[in-house]
Amino acid sequence: MHSVYLALGSNIGDRARTMWEAVRLIGENVGTVARMSSLMESEPWGFCSENSFLNAVLLCYSEKTPHEILAVTQQIERMLGREKKTADNPSTAAGSPTKAAGREYSDRPIDIDILLYDDLTVCTPELTIPHPLMTERDFVMKPLEEIRKPVSDISLPVGKK
Repeated sequence: MHSVYLALGSNIGDRARTMWEAVRLIGENVGTVARMSSLMESEPWGFCSENSFLNAVLLCYSEKTPHEILAVTQQIERMLGREKKTADNPSTAAGSPTKAAGREYSDRPIDIDILLYDDLTVCTPELTIPHPLMTERDFVMKPLEEIRKPVSDISLPVGKK
């Protein structure tokens, strides 16, 4: 079994419903969802939009290879209404308010990114693991830190007396 961390984001439609449906489909098609962070709201990153994102990070245990997981998560994105994945645009200048690192970003019902896969490093045209921009994104790092804490370190709310 492999430990796989996935980042989820949604900023159009019924964001919470789409996120929970993505979690269900990941559990059915990728592997066991062992932990999930809290949902976190964030502003769009790399482009301008009036629609804020809901974000979360999952820990899954999977028998699938990284490229198999990529294919499955892209299929889940399409099932949930994603029409296209962010496209590479080599002529784009980084630093533009609507573009980042040569990629064009846009509103989307769901985005699923592979952050980590065991201690593996992958660098192919289709897939890079660890995710190359994860450390620049608080909406990824904060939920990732939350679920990487030992369970005993997570404080649970206490009911009022």
